[in-house]
Order: sequence, then structure tokens, then C-alpha cells
Amino acid sequence: MSPKATAPLGRQFGMLLDGKWVRDQIFAELKPRVQRLTAAHRPPGLAVILVGNDPGSEIYVRLKIKTCGELGIYSEKIELPDTTTTAELLGIIEGLNQRPEIDGILVQTPLPPQVDKERVLRSLKPDKDVDGFHPLNVGALVENIPGPRACTPVGIMEMLRRYDIPVSGRHAVVVGRSDIVGKPMALLLLHANATVTICHSKTSNLAEECRRADILVAAIGRAHLITRDYIKPGAVIVDVGMNRKPDGKLAGDVNPDDAKELASAYTPVPGGVGPLTIAMLMANTVEIAEQHLCSG
Repeated sequence: MSPKATAPLGRQFGMLLDGKWVRDQIFAELKPRVQRLTAAHRPPGLAVILVGNDPGSEIYVRLKIKTCGELGIYSEKIELPDTTTTAELLGIIEGLNQRPEIDGILVQTPLPPQVDKERVLRSLKPDKDVDGFHPLNVGALVENIPGPRACTPVGIMEMLRRYDIPVSGRHAVVVGRSDIVGKPMALLLLHANATVTICHSKTSNLAEECRRADILVAAIGRAHLITRDYIKPGAVIVDVGMNRKPDGKLAGDVNPDDAKELASAYTPVPGGVGPLTIAMLMANTVEIAEQHLCSG
């Protein structure tokens, strides 16, 4: 049975877009690819570098390593103190760049303030950059040629595809212009033939711009900024926000009650976009390994 055949049916208002369902579909498709690589060559290999003791980063890295094990991907976790210098980190990355059994390298952010993040990201071999942040991979995205893509935006595109939500010809509004989500999200939507508007903290008449969206992607990092005044009835809403409230609970950028009432479909927080990011990290790792091992 195809993934689409098992998708929740209907287009009633307030349909929940389940990121865990999409993640599980992607993992089910990755497992036989990993098995074929392992049988013919070796397992795909991912190295994850964690600098310092940021609690959120520690949780994310633990989950990434655990997921590698579940899929049969070889993984290494490299933990460094928060006093690590840029030069020390560059030396570790250069060693990983030279190791043939490591297909992908991920540097967990945020990095301590003394580390030059841009130099670090540029030091990765482009064909080991599983996050898709290297300038050459960003350029490949702009030109719409193959290369690793930023995990969260490409995961959102997978969700839209697997739920049969049309993109071509739709007006998409992306709220947020980060290099990690906003900019690559806009480019992926543009390549899928959407008409794209990018908004940000300096946009005047933000609510008016958002109300024009058939597809609204909220990635600005402000809890419940997007309320009913920003939502066109029947729009599809993708909430990328992961904001921690004073009580410790997670809140998205979109008011969930307003999304449920007005949107034709929306992603919850948590359980919407979050699972897609790690799913596409694994997909990028496997695809890079296939290129390394099977392209000769």
C-alpha cells in the first residue's frame, strides 16, 4: 500500500497534519535502502558534533543517535567542552572530512560564542553536509540542482506532498527569513511553482500579508504571534515555531485554536514539523551514502 493510501482522508476544516505519520513513512522507505548499502558495502555513517552542554542540543543529539541505531545507520557522537576554540573544531571536522566511512557530518547548533559558526559550516565537505548549510549546497538549492537540502524545509515539502496538498499556483507566505528555515523554505516553494512572499520582523502590515496566503509557513520564533487576524479561511498552516513558555511547555508561532477553526489543515506543536526534521536528516545521510558508494 502506498503512503498516500494510508493518509488521513477528508478536507474538512482543521485537519491535523501529523508529522509523526510522515516520519514513519519516510523511515519505512529508508530501512531497505540502508539494508542494501550495508549488504553490498557498509552502513551509512553519520558523525554528530556537540559543543558544550546546551540542554536542548543534548536532547536533539541523543534523539539523532538513537534514530540512527533504529535505522541501521552507523553513528558517532563527538562531545566537546564549551571552551573549544574554532581552530580545535576545524581540526576535528577536517579529520571527519577525510574518513571514508563517515558520509555525513552534523555540527549541532547553537555553538559557544567564541566559535566562528560560519567558518565551521564552510569547513565541511559539501558532499558530507547533511544539513545543507554549506554555501555550495545553498547555491545548488537556488539553482534547483541536486544536493543536500535544509532538513526542516524539505521535510515540510514532503509533508505537503504526502498529504496531497497542492502547491503549484498557490500563494505561499513564509514568515521568517532565517538561513535554516525561512530562505530555503521560500526557494523550495518557488521551485514547486508557488507564488511566494517572504515576511519578517520588519514587514509592515504583516497580518494583511499573511491573510493572502493559501499556504502559510510560520517560522519567526514568537509564541502564538499568528492569530485569526493573520489567517485566510481555508489556508494550510505550517507552524515551525518551537517556543518554550514559562511553564516549560512548547508553543508554536500560531495560535492553535485559531488554526484549528480557520485552516483547512494545520500542523500541531509538538508533533507536526519537529519529526520531519530528523526524518530528512536521516534521508539526507542515506542519499549521500548512496552517492558515495554507488556512483562509481
